[in-house]
Amino acid sequence: MLSRLTVEGAATRLDGPLLFLKRTVEVGLNEAVEVTGADGRARLGRVATLDEDYLVIEVLESTAGLALPDTRVRFYGRPLHFDVGPGILGRVFNGVGEVLDGGPSIAAAKSLRIEGLPLSPTARATPRDFIETGVSTIDLMNSLVRGQKLPIFSGGGLPHDRMAVQIALNARLRAAKREDFAIVFAGIGVPYDSAEYFRRTLEESGALARTALFLNLASDSSIQRLLTPRFALTAAEYLAFVEGRHVLVILTDLTNYCEALREVSSSHGEVPSRKGYPGYLYSDLATLYERAGRIRGQAGTLTQLPILTMPADDIGHPIPDLSGYITEGQIVLDRELDRRGVYPPVRVLPSLSRLMKDGTGANYTHADHPALAAQLYAAYARAAQVRILAGVVGEEGLIETDRRYLEFGRRFEQELVNQSDPRTLDESMEVAWRILRALPKGELHRLSDAQIAKHIEG
Repeated sequence: MLSRLTVEGAATRLDGPLLFLKRTVEVGLNEAVEVTGADGRARLGRVATLDEDYLVIEVLESTAGLALPDTRVRFYGRPLHFDVGPGILGRVFNGVGEVLDGGPSIAAAKSLRIEGLPLSPTARATPRDFIETGVSTIDLMNSLVRGQKLPIFSGGGLPHDRMAVQIALNARLRAAKREDFAIVFAGIGVPYDSAEYFRRTLEESGALARTALFLNLASDSSIQRLLTPRFALTAAEYLAFVEGRHVLVILTDLTNYCEALREVSSSHGEVPSRKGYPGYLYSDLATLYERAGRIRGQAGTLTQLPILTMPADDIGHPIPDLSGYITEGQIVLDRELDRRGVYPPVRVLPSLSRLMKDGTGANYTHADHPALAAQLYAAYARAAQVRILAGVVGEEGLIETDRRYLEFGRRFEQELVNQSDPRTLDESMEVAWRILRALPKGELHRLSDAQIAKHIEG
C-alpha cells in the first residue's frame, strides 16, 4: 500500500480508539491511514468522520503509548484493502487480515476493498442446490441452499460454538468435488478459549486445509470488531468469484459486532435508536448479509450461515428482528431443549428456510424429501398442541391418537433432533421415516399413498 501524504502535529485529542485531528489535508471518508507514535509502532486505522475543520481517525489497534505531539498520521488515498491470493486457505488471520499462524504473508494475487463492490440485482442468480451440514434439523427440515443467507438465532450459554465448528467440519456440496468447496470461518469478539477451540479443532480434524480462519478476540479493539466480517467476506468473495469455489461463510457472533457498532456510534455522538443501537443498524447489517449469493456467469457461489445470540433470548430484539427482514429464514436454538440434554437444541417450529424449495426434491436431494419435511412439521406441531392438552387433562385423559402424537413428539426430539454424531441426509431421512411409523397411517396427510406404502408399510 503506497502512502500519499503524512501529517504531523495535527492531533488534538485521543478518546479510546478515536484520534481527533485538525483537518489540514484533503482526504476521503473511510480512507486507510497509518498512525505512528513516539514508540515507532505503526497502527492501522481509517477516517471515520470529517468536516471542514476536523477529522476523526478510528485506530484499529491499541492506542497505548500514543502522545499527541508525537503522533504522525500517514494517509493512503484509498479505502482499506485486503491482499488475497491462492494461499489463503489453511491460514489463520486476526480481525484485520494479518497472519496469526506464524507463516509467511499471503502472496497477493489481488487487493480487494473490504466493503465489497456494488452488485446489480440483475446480475444475481436465484440460489439453487443443497448444502449438507450434517445437522438433521437443518438438512431435512430447513435446508441450506447454495447462495442463501440463513442465520442461527442462539442465546447466551447455548452450544452455538460447538454447532458452528461441527458444520465447518462436515458441510459439503453433494454434487461438487471436495476441493471446490471452501469454508471461511470468522470468530467476532470471541474469548481466547473459544478462539483456541476453533483453531485447535479445525487443525486436528484436518478441516483447516479447506478453511480461512479469522479470529477477533474480545480483548481486541471494538473498531476491529466492525472490520472482521468485512475482511472475512472479502476473502470469501475472492475464493468464490475469482477462484470459482463454492464458499460457506460462518460468522459468530454477530451480536458482538452489533454491540461494537453501538459503542462506536455512541462515541461519535450519534443519536441512538432502539435499545441504543444506531438508526442505520438495518442498512449496516445489510451490507454484510447481502454479500451472499450467486452471480450470473460466475462458477462460484457465496453462502452465509451467520450466528447471533439473542439478548435475554428475545427474538424481538433489534438484532434478530432486523436480521430476519434481510435474510431468508432462521434456525432457532432452544434453552429448554438444551436443559434436557438435546443437542443440537434446535427449536423446529419457529425455524424456517424460505429457499428450501429451491434446493431440495428430485433434482437436488430426494424426490420424497419435501413431502417428508412437510409431514414432520405437521406432526410435530400437532404433538406440541397435544402436550398442552395433556398438561390440563393428564396423559390418561387423551384419546389413543393423541397419545401416539405425544409419543411421536418424544421420539422426534430424542431420535431426530438429538444427535451425537453428524448425519448424512439419507441417514436423517431414515430416522424420520422410522419415527413416523409411530403415527396411524390415516394421520399422514402430507404423504402420498405410494410414499406410505414404500416407507411406512414397507
